[in-house]
Amino acid sequence: MIEAAGLTKRYGGLLAVDGLDLEVDHEVFGLLGPNGSGKTTTVLMFTTLLRPTAGTARVSGHDVLREAARVRERISYVPQDMAVDIKLTGRENVAFYAALYGVRSRDRVDEVLGVMDLAERADDRAGEYSGGMRRRLELAQALVHEPEVLFLDEPTIGLDVAGRRAIWTHITDLRRRGMTVFVTTHYMDEADRACDRVGIIAKGRLVAVDTPAALRHRLDGERITVRVDRPVTPFPVDGARLVVEETDHLVFHADDAAEAVPTVLAGLAAQGVRVRGLEVEAPTLDDVFLALAGRQDEGGAFDDRRFRTMLRRR
Repeated sequence: MIEAAGLTKRYGGLLAVDGLDLEVDHEVFGLLGPNGSGKTTTVLMFTTLLRPTAGTARVSGHDVLREAARVRERISYVPQDMAVDIKLTGRENVAFYAALYGVRSRDRVDEVLGVMDLAERADDRAGEYSGGMRRRLELAQALVHEPEVLFLDEPTIGLDVAGRRAIWTHITDLRRRGMTVFVTTHYMDEADRACDRVGIIAKGRLVAVDTPAALRHRLDGERITVRVDRPVTPFPVDGARLVVEETDHLVFHADDAAEAVPTVLAGLAAQGVRVRGLEVEAPTLDDVFLALAGRQDEGGAFDDRRFRTMLRRR
């Protein structure tokens, strides 16, 4: 359903997406990476909203450049920012999108509202909805014309735990109904649980594509997380390497945690650091990302005003 070969996007001297090769079909596919890694740029090219600099892409068998209109007929795209009118009811919001797509059936509007568990609140103004309900309303809008491929850009950002869980439940239900769902996210724990396959993108390059389990299995050994009471000066540990260094915790990857833990504790004690907690567990997708891509420069300052505005809307 989605194919890319050498897909590239440059903004002047900035290489945002670098020769991406990818095939996605009838699955929930997660594109993972930090802000500025090229996730949204990739989605914008697939959805015909951004012209590639080089390479090719096809969605539902149609070229995104030569057959853009046909691509748009077969897809839906839910961006990060809210796309609902808070002055309209839920039903009116969905009906508006139905009209845009030429869907005349009122039953279809009611159907997608029901699928998103919004039937009981369909005649309430969207401004009265919670953040999770508004996100589900966006999904209802996106599904009203029965697209073959659904693109979701950071679908759970700004939502609480319950809202995030509800959105992912609906996403996995869509996949069971045969839809191809392409999701970008930096919540790797969510992708680990819900995606059939994931791709890790770093500085515009796709560095790995596989199932979450297969990617985790690429890392031998164990993850050691140590919570501390003060910043630590890094120190060598035989058979382990430091992958995360924060003021209140450290994360090591170790070939054998039983051998590495005493050395880690001794190194902390030598600096007079108090250990508040210690965990040993199997590697996560976060560990896989750090191993494959390293620490990323997310490029540019955090846009606090835009983020707070988005949260208020939700």
